[in-house]
Amino acid sequence: MANVDDLPVSLSASARPSRGGWPGVVAVAAGTFTVVTSEMLPVGLLTPIGGSLHVSEGTAGLTLTVTGLVAALSAPLVTAAVGRLDRRTVLCSLMALLAAANALSAWSPEFAVMVAARVLVGIGMGGVWALAGGLGSRLVPARSAGPATSVIFSGIAVASVVGVPAGAYLGELAGWRAAFLSVAGLASLVAVALAVLLPPLPAGRAVALGGVVRLLGDARVVTGLVVVTLLVTGHFAAYTYVRPVLEEVSGVRASMVGTLLLVYGVAGIAGNFLAGARVGRSLRGTLLVVCAALAGSVLLVPLLGLSVAGAAVLLVVWGLAYGGVSVSAQTWLALAAPEDREGVTSLFVGVFNGAIALGAFAGGLVVDGFGARAVLLPAGFLAIGALLAVLLGRAPSPAAGPAGARD
Repeated sequence: MANVDDLPVSLSASARPSRGGWPGVVAVAAGTFTVVTSEMLPVGLLTPIGGSLHVSEGTAGLTLTVTGLVAALSAPLVTAAVGRLDRRTVLCSLMALLAAANALSAWSPEFAVMVAARVLVGIGMGGVWALAGGLGSRLVPARSAGPATSVIFSGIAVASVVGVPAGAYLGELAGWRAAFLSVAGLASLVAVALAVLLPPLPAGRAVALGGVVRLLGDARVVTGLVVVTLLVTGHFAAYTYVRPVLEEVSGVRASMVGTLLLVYGVAGIAGNFLAGARVGRSLRGTLLVVCAALAGSVLLVPLLGLSVAGAAVLLVVWGLAYGGVSVSAQTWLALAAPEDREGVTSLFVGVFNGAIALGAFAGGLVVDGFGARAVLLPAGFLAIGALLAVLLGRAPSPAAGPAGARD
């Protein structure tokens, strides 16, 4: 009789233990929420971090850059390194690492220690995200795999709406170190929840780094990664500098920026679930809508976003569109490599985080050279490029996926 470790995920799932199901999905979503909150926490705390550790705000911003770059590199490396270890054990260990890294950040007596802590955050983030992205289909029946994946990725959207502002607010009340300690405590609680709510999750097969690289020979995988690169780079080129754009183009007062970004974030959560419900019916169609809406909302800001009301409407469309990127792209790649979901998810996470860093960097060059308004044009064109890639590239076979998605 074959060992359960040697069975494909789709077969071993039929013998799934009583644990798991939707409580397990929610626990994994709490994990993605925690890793993204950990990554983005310095955004609202750069000034006090810089003052306390005696560095400029620009230098303090490296705490975000370093984490993103390490996450991009660690996603495929961690997936390969854990081999055939049970994924529940690995996820719990990575969340414990994240808790320790945030605690170390809170203690940091100097900037070098903070950077080291942020490297550990990047390792934990890359590993958790890479493993979590493919768990939806292992925890619930096949017909619910799409909605489960959207719930898991909702942790990312909710972190941008709730986690980061809450960290900034706590930093104002009790200091930036208390904010990091709070996230360390949250990571510890999530590690316990994962241990209690997840069933044993043996690896379908060991993921070798060479196998991950070989996935790049599949045109369907390459198309998905190209779409991710173009969409995420374009989005972050513009969104990183959305505040100066709103102030310069729409005349938004500083006091209104937070409210508009909250509106955007809520729309992003809605977009995540809308896309999750649609990908099972038409994967290519869903991604085409996402690309078109993202391109249109960005490019129309100088024309229709000349008032607060106009900016708010475009931000809602922008949020709905970008909210669907993660679940749509992850589904595309999962269908492209159904027998190597962890490997392809690690590529997705690496490319996604690399695109975040590239978009923020390239957008900064444009803003410094030509002004905030100018960044909208290349961002929109990149989204149009993603649309063409979806339209002309090779799509995965609908029969390959558990959800039965139609092309």
